[in-house]
Amino acid sequence: MPEFQYVARELSGRQIVGTLSAQSEREALQSLAAKSLFTVKIAPVQSTQVEQRLASRRVPPRMLATLFSQMSDLLRAGVPLLRSIELLERQTKNQALKRVLEDVRSRVADGGRLADSMKEHPNAFNKLTVSIVHAGEEGGFLEDSLSRVAVFTEHQEELKSKVVAAMSYPLVLMVLGTIVVVGMIVFFVPGFEPMFDSMKQTGSLPWATTVLLAISNILQRWWWAVLLAIGAAIAGVQYGLATPEGQILLDKVKLRAPGIGYVTRSLGISRFCRVLGTLLHNGVPLLQALNIAKDATGNRVLSDAIAKAAENVSSGKTLAQPLAASKQFPTDVLEMIAVGEEANNLENVLIGVADKMEKATNRQLDLVVRLLEPLMLVVMAGAILFLLIALMLPIFQSSGVV
Repeated sequence: MPEFQYVARELSGRQIVGTLSAQSEREALQSLAAKSLFTVKIAPVQSTQVEQRLASRRVPPRMLATLFSQMSDLLRAGVPLLRSIELLERQTKNQALKRVLEDVRSRVADGGRLADSMKEHPNAFNKLTVSIVHAGEEGGFLEDSLSRVAVFTEHQEELKSKVVAAMSYPLVLMVLGTIVVVGMIVFFVPGFEPMFDSMKQTGSLPWATTVLLAISNILQRWWWAVLLAIGAAIAGVQYGLATPEGQILLDKVKLRAPGIGYVTRSLGISRFCRVLGTLLHNGVPLLQALNIAKDATGNRVLSDAIAKAAENVSSGKTLAQPLAASKQFPTDVLEMIAVGEEANNLENVLIGVADKMEKATNRQLDLVVRLLEPLMLVVMAGAILFLLIALMLPIFQSSGVV
């Protein structure tokens, strides 16, 4: 239960300073008034460092989806909002979510709106969630809004899990292949170097063997410098990507990369269409929905194109025209958006576009992953083949001379 620190005066005028526990600030004021105390100042007790860390910790999306679904069910069953939040707060086992729900319940008990209370916790509730909940409160369909947020959150998490699972095996292959090749260069190749001393002195050592021995010596003697160089390169790339220019450059590369570019573009556009359709279906105005949905693409180039489209929409143009001018959206998607605008059915069309693009993207992603696996094997085999040729070629040459 929240703690409140207060400064109050008795009827005699004597000042009293203390703390008390209450569900909300209003309840704390009522408790002080019942004791015939005139409240001068009251404020929540500052949370401890542990509580602050818990409040700043992100809540797992699947847990949030369950929360929204359960809250929607409770509201449909006629349970008041404040009571619903209290029940969910009691049953949750995640300490970060428990702290968030405790604060949300306290704010709602003080007369605040649910969306405004959720907005104070951006690490738990994103802009999309807050906007849909706000629209539900305004339109009187809060339980439907929460149910849609639950479905959307679960859907996005499933899509993210598919992408991560698809890319995990190629990444494991790359890491293991790198370890094997580096291990052979560092521990296996040096054993052959004494055999090639005479060929070194005569200058008849093949260039492949010379390169391999040089790499082996560098990794043996200057491994710390190699690690420092790799660390500096990673730090430099991270610093560059932290700047707006670096992020835009990376996003442009993602969109233009062979194979991956199609997947990145399709995923970004499908997320945008689904978020925009969900917001419009829940009564959020088009301009406000565009400003929220543009961040769902995960790509600065696409987000900037949508932001420019929103500016043109505010001046009276349709959505399809400025999106087409950006040249970032496929023609078939633009045609479907135009049809949806003409038929006044844009929200359903957008969700249909999202479903269609996600299916196509999953097929393309499967194809890319299938191509990555043999590509990784070819790269590993090529590296090992180069290593073997570089070691065996001098031996064959020596045998030929003999």
